[in-house]
Amino acid sequence: MDTVSHWINNAPAPSSTDRVGEVFNPATGEVARKVAFSTVADVDRAVDSAKTALEGWRQSSLARRTRVLFAYRELVEKNRDALARMLTLEHGKVFSDAQGEVQRGLEVIEFACGVADLQKGTFSENVSTEVDSYAIRQPVGVVAGITPFNFPAMVPMWMYPIAIACGNAFVLKPSERDPSVTNFCAALLKEAGLPDGVFNVVHGDKVAVDRLLEHPDVGAVSFVGSTPIARYIYERGTQHGKRVQALGGAKNHMVVLPDADMDLAADAAVGAAYGSAGERCMAISVLVAVGDAADKLLPKIRERIAALKVGNGLDPASQMGPLITQQHLDKVRGYVDAGAREGAELLVDGRTLKVAGHEKGFFLGPTLFDKVTPSMSIYQEEIFGPVLSVLRAKTYHEAIELIHAHRYANGVALFTNDGGAARKFQNEIQVGMVGINVPIPVPMAYYSFGGWKQSLFGDLHIYGRDGVQFYTRNKVVISRWPDPRFRGVDLGFPQNR
Repeated sequence: MDTVSHWINNAPAPSSTDRVGEVFNPATGEVARKVAFSTVADVDRAVDSAKTALEGWRQSSLARRTRVLFAYRELVEKNRDALARMLTLEHGKVFSDAQGEVQRGLEVIEFACGVADLQKGTFSENVSTEVDSYAIRQPVGVVAGITPFNFPAMVPMWMYPIAIACGNAFVLKPSERDPSVTNFCAALLKEAGLPDGVFNVVHGDKVAVDRLLEHPDVGAVSFVGSTPIARYIYERGTQHGKRVQALGGAKNHMVVLPDADMDLAADAAVGAAYGSAGERCMAISVLVAVGDAADKLLPKIRERIAALKVGNGLDPASQMGPLITQQHLDKVRGYVDAGAREGAELLVDGRTLKVAGHEKGFFLGPTLFDKVTPSMSIYQEEIFGPVLSVLRAKTYHEAIELIHAHRYANGVALFTNDGGAARKFQNEIQVGMVGINVPIPVPMAYYSFGGWKQSLFGDLHIYGRDGVQFYTRNKVVISRWPDPRFRGVDLGFPQNR
C-alpha cells in the first residue's frame, strides 16, 4: 500500500519513524493509502531546509517571484481535474465541488501574482530639512501553515502563495486525513521553478503541530480549524513569540424575512447547508425564520431535500458525497441523536440513508430540524455535517439578538426584498462576513476571509491584503545624506526643521 511521504527540499522525504495514519476513500470506507507521521526531527529537517533557502529567496527579485507564481498558476489550471479527482477520492466531496475548490484556490494564486504592487512601500520627502522617511515591508522569514481536512487544496492556497510571493519560506502541515493533494501541489511548485527548500510539507499529528509552534526559527503560524484547536494554536504560538492567525469554528446563520423570495431562499438554504456534506466552515447550519417565514419556507426546503442525490463523489449524478471518516460520521450522528433527544422536531432524518453499492461508505443524508431552541447542543456547537437547524423568531430584532448571543461570528446571510432592512442588517450585525441574498459570503481573493469573536484568534484575516500584512513586517527608514552645512556636534533634542 502506498504511503504519502513528507516533502522536504523539493523532494519526497522518508519519515524517521514507522508511525503512519490511514487515509480512507470515504465513499467505500476502505483504506486507500497510508500517510507518514513526522517526528520532531522531521519537522526540524523541514524548518532547516526552509531556513537555508530563505536568504536566497527573500533576496530574489519581485520579477522572479512573480514568474514562478505565474508558472505555478498555469500548472494548477492544467491539472485542475487531476487535483479535483484526488480531493474526491480522499475527502468525498462531489467532483464538481472539488473543481470549485481548486478554482477558489487559483484565485488566491492569481492575487499573489500581483506581489510587485502588493508590497509597495511609502515614501515621504523632507520630513525634516533634507531628511527623507520611508516604509518598506519585508518577509517574516520561515512561516508555517496548519490546515484542515475540509479544503485540502484551497485553504493551503490561501496561505503559501502569498507567503512565498512576499519572500518567505513555508512549511505546511496539512490534514493527515486527505494529504495526497498537498504533495501533488508541492511537485507542481517545483516544476514551476520554486527553489529547493522554499516550500516544505510535513505530515502527521500533534507532534508536528507542537514542534512548529515552539520551533525558534518559525516566525509566524497560520491555522484554520476548530475553535478549541485555534485557541490552543494561538496561545501556544504567541507564548513562543510567534505571529499567529488562527481561524476557528462557525455557526453560520441565515435569516429569512417574511418578504423574501422563498424559492430563492429555499435553493440557497439547501445548497449552503448540504453542499460538501456540510463540511464547510461557511456552511449554513442555522436558519432563522422571522414571522411566518418558516411556514412558507420549510415545505420548499423539504421538497428540495427529497430530490437530492447522495452518492459517490465521482458519480456525475451525485450532488452530495460522504463524510470524511467513520469517526466523524459517528460524531455527526451523535448530534442528530442529541437534537431529537433534546426536543427538536426532526423533519428529515438522514440517519436512514443507504447508498446502494456503498454500504460501508461514510454516508449521512441531509437532516433537517425544526423548532430548535438556543439551549440545544445542535444550536450551540459546530456540527460540521449535513444538519440544518431551523429556529423561529417573532421579529427582526429577536433574530439579531439571537445571532449576537452566539459565541461564533464567522459568516451570516440575510434573505429579503427590502433594501432598507438589508442595509440596516449589514451595518448592525456583529459578524465578520455578511451575505445579502447570498448564502455563503466567501470573499474574493482581493478581500480577506475571517470572522469575529471565537471564530478568529489574532488581528488579521487570511489572504487578500491582510495576508500580505501577516506575512510581512513593516520597517521605517529615516535617512539623511551628509551635507557640509550640517556638520558639528549637537547635544540638543532632535527636532524637525
